[in-house]
Amino acid sequence: MSRSARVTDADAERLEQYLHREAADGDAYVKSKFVADEVDLTPSQVGLLLTRLRESDGGVDVEKWSYTNATTWRVRAGD
Repeated sequence: MSRSARVTDADAERLEQYLHREAADGDAYVKSKFVADEVDLTPSQVGLLLTRLRESDGGVDVEKWSYTNATTWRVRAGD
């Protein structure tokens, strides 16, 4: 795995908290490249973590939504 794609549990928690805030009032639509600066990660790290979140039963519901120059993800706050 490339160095830029390595992530820690703290990185995952930081991203999940950010996504939860973004989706607090309903669906949020995000792209890795725009989220990366907000959570101090690279776009590759954010993409990796979003894929992991999509496959988990965590605090946010993540779905691949569309692709236009980069993947757009739909995020919903979990129950």
